[in-house]
Amino acid sequence: MYPRLLSIAHGVLLCGCVAASGDGTTPGDGATSERGATSVVLEAIPSPAGADSGEPFLSVDGDGVLMSWLEAVDVGEGHELRFARWDGVEWSAATTIERRADFFVNWADFPSVRRGPDGTLWAHWLERGETGGYDYGVRIVRSDDGGATWSEAWTPHEDDSPTEHGFVSAFSGGGRMGFAWLDGRRNDPDAAHSGHGDRASHGGMTLRFRDITADGEPGRETLLDDRVCDCCQTASALSDEGPLVVYRDRSEAEVRDISVVRLVDGAWTEPVAVHRDGWEIDGCPVNGPDIAALGRRVAVTWFTAPDDRPRVNLAFSNDAGAHFTTPVRVDDGDPAGRVDVALLADGSAPVTWIERTGGDRAEVRARIVDSQGGAGASHLLSATTSTRPSGFPRIADAGDGSFLMAWTDVSGDAPRVLVQRVHLEPSNSTAAPNSDTR
Repeated sequence: MYPRLLSIAHGVLLCGCVAASGDGTTPGDGATSERGATSVVLEAIPSPAGADSGEPFLSVDGDGVLMSWLEAVDVGEGHELRFARWDGVEWSAATTIERRADFFVNWADFPSVRRGPDGTLWAHWLERGETGGYDYGVRIVRSDDGGATWSEAWTPHEDDSPTEHGFVSAFSGGGRMGFAWLDGRRNDPDAAHSGHGDRASHGGMTLRFRDITADGEPGRETLLDDRVCDCCQTASALSDEGPLVVYRDRSEAEVRDISVVRLVDGAWTEPVAVHRDGWEIDGCPVNGPDIAALGRRVAVTWFTAPDDRPRVNLAFSNDAGAHFTTPVRVDDGDPAGRVDVALLADGSAPVTWIERTGGDRAEVRARIVDSQGGAGASHLLSATTSTRPSGFPRIADAGDGSFLMAWTDVSGDAPRVLVQRVHLEPSNSTAAPNSDTR
């Protein structure tokens, strides 16, 4: 699935986006990280994940925050997909959703668990096909009893060719669950398994969608975009006016900017660029966008590097994604990407990303952008490494002006998913939006 490695300025690597490594630690419990007029307080939370765990995913479920992750089991037995719920005070007992030896385990393409309609829970994972390599498909299960038992797995894509089907995002609304995914059915299976990911001479990756009712009745499969970047995450959200999906598009000229599609009056719109960065790149950067929605307000964050100048952007919409503001730059000058975003009740948006700090070192950082687009201080959340095993840090609104962050710590003998709560300290001043003068 990964295109050949190509390097551009500042060390960005395509299909790896490998940045830096640190000691995997965080400031101590209750420590305050200050880099300007605002501050955050980091509260260490015991992780429900065990040793040799990774690929965390967080989602808000109405009663707290759900976290899923993969955890290795005995040699030859593969992994378990597990989840737990944070209720604001503590985690529930970790529960196993599925145990398999044929999970497709990937640093950038990870499983999830989400709350669905009528209190159901929905989980997805990726499962290898018979030919191995990058032959894998999406499997989805639901639970009607809070995760104690799960349904038989359902595959949203009607295609069963030995090609890639992954990078799933989802939303719940109107009594249905909606799933978007990248679908490689138009690609040559032999090329897909050869280790070469340049799709220029192949059919190209597509973006597709399908929904399903709470009781398991699927809708029709829909093509959303017939040419997209091969291995960047998709992200979905539900606004008051309907669902949105954001993803990295791919033009015939190899411009790979972020596009959005919306479901309006029962039909999906044509793709529209969130912002025309003009990033022309002959390979996939494995660095997708993220989206959050609250009412008609939408926030989208993404990594880009036009003219070999990497940056992390954030743009808002106040009309459910029909139009977006001019982007605010949120990074500190040398980002590796791997972004996430949440929307808080006051209209502000915390954005997280990985920032290179020299040599093999990197940090997970956050910046709070207020409802008017004013960017506050940059905050250190954790030292990390952006080698592939460290994956993508994830965040979710925990209520009361705080958010949870989960990430994979790779500083020990085995990787492990860690969690902390990030409390936002009020500020009486707001910095001006970042300019592009670095």
